Amino acid sequence: MIDLQQAAKDHLWLHFSRMGAFREADVPIIVRGDGCYLEDLGGRRYLDALAGLFAVQIGYSFGDEVGQAALEQMRELPFYTNWSYAHPRAIELAAELASLAPGDLNRVFFVSGGSEAVESAWKLARQYHLARGERRWKAVARRIAYHGTTLGALSINGIPGLRTPFEPLVPDTIHVRNTNRYRRPAVETEQEFVAFLLDDLESAVEQAGPETVAMVIMEPVQNAGGAYTPPAGYFAGVREICDRYGILLCADEVITAFGRLGYWFGSDRYDIQPDLITCAKGLSSAYAAIGAVIASDAIMEPFLDDRAMYAHGITFGGHPVQAAVALKNLEIMKRERVLENVRENEELVREILSTLLELPIVGDLRGCGYFWAIELVKDQETRETFSPEESETLLRGFLSSALFDRGLICRADDRGDPVVQISPPLVAGEAEFQKIAGILGDVLKEAWERVGR
Repeated sequence: MIDLQQAAKDHLWLHFSRMGAFREADVPIIVRGDGCYLEDLGGRRYLDALAGLFAVQIGYSFGDEVGQAALEQMRELPFYTNWSYAHPRAIELAAELASLAPGDLNRVFFVSGGSEAVESAWKLARQYHLARGERRWKAVARRIAYHGTTLGALSINGIPGLRTPFEPLVPDTIHVRNTNRYRRPAVETEQEFVAFLLDDLESAVEQAGPETVAMVIMEPVQNAGGAYTPPAGYFAGVREICDRYGILLCADEVITAFGRLGYWFGSDRYDIQPDLITCAKGLSSAYAAIGAVIASDAIMEPFLDDRAMYAHGITFGGHPVQAAVALKNLEIMKRERVLENVRENEELVREILSTLLELPIVGDLRGCGYFWAIELVKDQETRETFSPEESETLLRGFLSSALFDRGLICRADDRGDPVVQISPPLVAGEAEFQKIAGILGDVLKEAWERVGR
């Protein structure tokens, strides 16, 4: 029998991981899951407060049911492509997504995951404008925003540390201010904040040349930086600017769709009215690799001419087994009232997590639904943040391993100011959030003793 630990060290290249850290330390090897919990090779259990990267909406206990759907599809048709062909599961899933999507979005282009969805949306926006006689190619995104790892999606990212190793990137992207209210003046009103953000967006569009801008892409709640929620009126203003300049608005819902914010799409919660939606992750609760771009008839119209074609494709986009798994996942989510669970518990979750604000190291709590972040500070009163070196020591040198050692998987992130992200499976309840807050509280107290002044 293979020695998994040694084989992992010898052969497996982990994603976004410092592989040198495993020269002496063991690679964490997760072998099974149930509910909101995972178990490692040594039999230790962990509460997954990250839902496997914001993805496992229904938790880990539906493998038999989802697996049966996959098995039945494997017996019927294990694979065929969506390149000029269709098959029943892709058709059924496209129709289901059209019924759930906001507004008039009802055309579905399948891909294998979130980065591919963002890449496809930018290419679609470019070709859409070209088909209508305009050459527009630029994309506008927000600072610190994360939109994926493929070269086009990476170019849209607003995180310099992720972009720099792969430059030169795809031209041209513009980055505008995000909705980080915590770092704005305390006396600034919500309306003033919105006006400030919209002026920044419009100025960036005008400076870039509105006739060259193809797409504005934004998450309903921005993940990187720590659950930046939008102020009231913000997305209505973004929509108006896009309409005025003929720019497509894309809601990147790779994380926020399928219940993470308590709705099928975060666009519904914030009335975003996008032209395009990118989605993945929760579409299958990560039980299979699948994503999609959802568009309206108006976006597809230029491609309906006899000789027209969206010149893009993914081999496994709309894979019949992936589609069958996604259909079963959506069926389970409806049957188990998963979205209702999130909405009914949101205020209780906020109340539980708010207790962490009593700790001197915690400056802010923000988020909604089952999508939260706490920002760590050196001084609550002045909101002074940690230096990059201090963040490195705090997050990677202590917090991540200390939380894991105590049986909690969440994310300590410094893509903006240092935050801890909390986003468990959508089947979690009060007991899970009490445990999350308890472990976090204990570890953050110890962290303050190490770094507090």
